[in-house]
Amino acid sequence: MIVASNVSKSYGAACVVDGVSLQLPKGGITSIIGPNGAGKSTLLSMVSRLMAMDAGTVTVGGLDVSKAASDELARRLSILRQDNHMTARLTVRDLVSFGRYPYTKGRLTLDDKEHIERAIRYLDLAALSERFLDELSGGQRQRAFVAMVLAQDTDYVLLDEPLNSLDMKHASAMMKLMKRAATELGKTVVLVLHDINFAGWYSDYIVAMKDGRVAAQGPAAEMIQPQVLSEIYEMEIAVHELAGQRISVYYG
Repeated sequence: MIVASNVSKSYGAACVVDGVSLQLPKGGITSIIGPNGAGKSTLLSMVSRLMAMDAGTVTVGGLDVSKAASDELARRLSILRQDNHMTARLTVRDLVSFGRYPYTKGRLTLDDKEHIERAIRYLDLAALSERFLDELSGGQRQRAFVAMVLAQDTDYVLLDEPLNSLDMKHASAMMKLMKRAATELGKTVVLVLHDINFAGWYSDYIVAMKDGRVAAQGPAAEMIQPQVLSEIYEMEIAVHELAGQRISVYYG
């Protein structure tokens, strides 16, 4: 379980995350949604210790992220940031192998190589494994970065806007992959998403943020409701069902 207690972050006079407290369930997919500037990515960055908190505490599986050794935290939690661009010319396999660094410091064992190959196969990247990242499409590169995160083999996987640069087909495939990872590999997956439809379709739990605070949270079926979403996004939103699933239709 991920537990945040009174977490805050400000830039000058602007409070970006304002005393957030929440408990994210272990297992399944949790999506963090909300309008631009709600503090979603900042909160995720503090949970993963990519960004220091001004106040509050975060524990991941009982581990205090502000006090844990870096190697220990990296074996418990992995994160894919929005700005995941690489300047070095790397192959897909080179990139995925970085996921094993917390364990090996670059000296790969047979066990590490098995994790790397398993992640490459899981993301269906075997045919592209020796290609350079700058030779891939945006969707293929995104899959390679997700493979790196999965190769890290952590219980908790955090992804900040993983659907960026993906068209609808590849975004859907990415969400299905995350669902498989949560179900088959026992991962706890936490995503920052802008697309309410994908959040409602694939998430088990949803946290909605607004103005730096948690506006609402709960199981996906309870969150994908017109009155909840309309208040968060300050626009009229209708919710319809398709094949037993809730999807969102915007009116504004």
